[in-house]
Amino acid sequence: MAGRVSTPGASVVSRAFAVLGAFDERHRSLKLSDLARRAALPLATAHRLVADLVAVGALARRESGHYVIGRRIWSTGLLAPVQTGLRELASPFLHDIFAATRATVHLAVREGTEVLYLERLRGNESVPIVSRAGGRLPLHSTGVGKVLLAHAPPEVQAEVLASLHRVTPYTVVRPSVLAAQLERVRRDGYATTADEMTLGASSVAVPVLRGGTEVVAALGIVVAQLRRDRQRLLAGLRVTAQGIGRTLDG
Repeated sequence: MAGRVSTPGASVVSRAFAVLGAFDERHRSLKLSDLARRAALPLATAHRLVADLVAVGALARRESGHYVIGRRIWSTGLLAPVQTGLRELASPFLHDIFAATRATVHLAVREGTEVLYLERLRGNESVPIVSRAGGRLPLHSTGVGKVLLAHAPPEVQAEVLASLHRVTPYTVVRPSVLAAQLERVRRDGYATTADEMTLGASSVAVPVLRGGTEVVAALGIVVAQLRRDRQRLLAGLRVTAQGIGRTLDG
């Protein structure tokens, strides 16, 4: 989590991770002083660590003087089993549904109380999209997130329901309303959103199952409106999710 405190006597590795942990979805670009503050490090210590991280490609420095996560972190992250195995197996299916719909397609998993996007294929339709491959967004305001939250352990659901925050005027922030939505997701096998993460964007998502019962990921499509095409998109998502699931079981 961003802004974790670096305790006195912490190792160089733990301090370096505190610097990297200072970045999140709302803080993708940081000045050195902000990095030091969010990592709870003295400015001089942060300066030395940042210089080392830039030298190895873990951070990059922009002309403005701000720092961003470097390409090496992203490329290394792709080696993690959940990214490589699932992402590679699902890739042909994702491209098939993308070709059929020309809409933005997402493949995501849950990481703690957030959605981690493993893949995003950007559609042609002019719909505002804030997701990105490797990025994280709230569970409660995204279609794939609601699917993952509906099948998350009770303690994760309780934590999310206790700290709902409003992203747009249409984000669901009443725990009782969201809990009822999650029940419908489990019953009906899909989730929808409308303007809850970004104004002008709606989504529909389904679970990806391993062994017919274990929810390992969520597959979603983002469009401007769902009214007219929801059933068609939902049918395509279900066929695609089943294909990915069969491949995982193979």
